Amino acid sequence: MTDGTPNRRAPRIAGRAGMILIVGLFFLWGLANNLNDVLIAHFRHVFQLSDLQSGLVQSAFYLGYFCFALPAAYAAERFGYKAAVVAGLLLFAGGALLFWPASLQPSYPFFLVALFVIASGLAFLEMAANPLVMVLGPAESADRRLNLAQAFNPLGSVTGVALGAALLLSDVPATAIPDASDVRLPYLAIAIVVLVWAALLIVTPLPQAATRREIVDGESGILSGVGALLRRPRYLAGVGAQFFYVGAQVGIWSYLIRYVAAELPQFGTQHAAWLLTASFLLFMAGRFVGAALLSRIDSARLMTVFGAINVALALIAALAGGGIGVAALVASSFFMSIMYPTIFVLSLRGLGPLTKPGASMIVMAIIGGAVLTAVMGFISDATGAIALAMLVPAACFVVVALFARSHRGEVAR
Repeated sequence: MTDGTPNRRAPRIAGRAGMILIVGLFFLWGLANNLNDVLIAHFRHVFQLSDLQSGLVQSAFYLGYFCFALPAAYAAERFGYKAAVVAGLLLFAGGALLFWPASLQPSYPFFLVALFVIASGLAFLEMAANPLVMVLGPAESADRRLNLAQAFNPLGSVTGVALGAALLLSDVPATAIPDASDVRLPYLAIAIVVLVWAALLIVTPLPQAATRREIVDGESGILSGVGALLRRPRYLAGVGAQFFYVGAQVGIWSYLIRYVAAELPQFGTQHAAWLLTASFLLFMAGRFVGAALLSRIDSARLMTVFGAINVALALIAALAGGGIGVAALVASSFFMSIMYPTIFVLSLRGLGPLTKPGASMIVMAIIGGAVLTAVMGFISDATGAIALAMLVPAACFVVVALFARSHRGEVAR
């Protein structure tokens, strides 16, 4: 005879295991996103690319986000968040496995296609994981909860850059051009880990909010939701703020190794990659500090201050250069830390049934990483000065600060 206690505890234990797996997604896409920053430096030498051409790594990657955000939202609405996450993981693993045949060619366009497939999977993950973390708890603490979950994203970023720096970059002068086959091992390892994570999620029970399905008939659901959102100027301002924020973040991290090589030529490529790792460590520290500060300070007010600081740091990098400019770029990562999740929460606040299409359009805004990184590469090639390209993120942070300022004093609901 049993008192039923084990049966009541089992769902709670399964729920915790599920939350661990969901939070782990933030680590996985951080790893994939920021391994790109090393790939840019690696492919630049392998294929003898200009700054604009090497920046196409991010253009292909974030184009995948843009193209698959709405399909991901539809999948989440039709089949539930859990199904969308599993689909995203399978696409992620498939793109990573494509690196093997791409390296056999070797073909830069083939690599770009593989990155596009990886990003299509990450669009599913971001679309599902971010709002899922928001709904699994009180609305008034959603920004703190999402910032805390997002703190695991830079941990993945650090891992990705460290992995890439160790396996793909070297400060030792080489007589031969680096080999494209160097990417096989890291991406094969990523594919295996992602497939294991998908299998664990399939067999792990998740809370009802993760598996709930909604009926979608004809023009209802996601498509009609998008139409309604296009009539909400404040929400569209959030989409725009996310576009410019992601463009600034991706642009700074993508060209940091290049910037260090230009401003501090005594640094080798691998040492420059370790400075990028330091940026991610500061970013991660900023997430934890930000989560703590958000329990006492209005999120919009804090992001206004952080945005203004980053405008100044980006201008120093653009106009001062040298060691001061490098230090400013590295320091900017700390103040970028709270921006993505805070913009996400402020933009979705009060949307109710429009939350899923709202989240999909915020994810689509990640296309800023494709557009503005290419703009920075063009400016660098046209002027011969990568430092001047940092004027682009400076302008982006102005937009972010203004968006945050417009939301100061709002109460979560």
